[in-house]
Amino acid sequence: MPGPPQMSAPPQMTAAERVRIAARRRGESDYVFSYWSALGWTILTLGIYGFYVFYQLVRRMRDHNARRLELLDAATTVAWEQAGRQGLQQELAPSFDRAAGHMAVLRQMTGDFREPVIWLVLAIVARGIVEIVAFVLLDQDLIKHDRAEAGVEYELSLIYGRLGQQLPSPDQGRVKGPDNYVGRILAAIFSLGIYMFWWFYNQMQEPNKHFAGNWAQEEERVRAVEAFG
Repeated sequence: MPGPPQMSAPPQMTAAERVRIAARRRGESDYVFSYWSALGWTILTLGIYGFYVFYQLVRRMRDHNARRLELLDAATTVAWEQAGRQGLQQELAPSFDRAAGHMAVLRQMTGDFREPVIWLVLAIVARGIVEIVAFVLLDQDLIKHDRAEAGVEYELSLIYGRLGQQLPSPDQGRVKGPDNYVGRILAAIFSLGIYMFWWFYNQMQEPNKHFAGNWAQEEERVRAVEAFG
């Protein structure tokens, strides 16, 4: 008896395609908040919408980090392949090694405890305390993520420039400093929670700004990848 027909394996995605797809998926990961709209809905729903806001704050940073890791990893692979074609892999190896070190930080962050559903459940059980803990962690995540991301972008700007495609070097001063966590917690306590509205605003706007900067840079990276053919 003849066996079942053999199905051919799906074609493997090229690194250039991975860059383009990761750039297109920004709408899935990089949720952009409108603070006043979020505040209005929170008031109208007697605070219930605030749980959705909290869920998105945790989810978007986790998913953004994973998407950016995929894009930068694919862009590095494209550059490595192009360097091989131009006979420049050995010369550029130190930059590739430094980029890999920075990406290791982004990769490590994907294993951090940032499951938004679990954090949402915890917030429902102990609202206020859990939000404060999450805000501290999210601020630290943004700083750690942006510092590593800028490191990769800097090395890739050197690599792509040597390969004939100029990319803007990242502004190293864009990485924000850590919040005064003790001061913010005391302000939240002594204001009987009112200060949390301002903290929520910061948690929305700072990643919003980070995302917008990434999007402009991604367009340049996609253009450079496509230029390699």
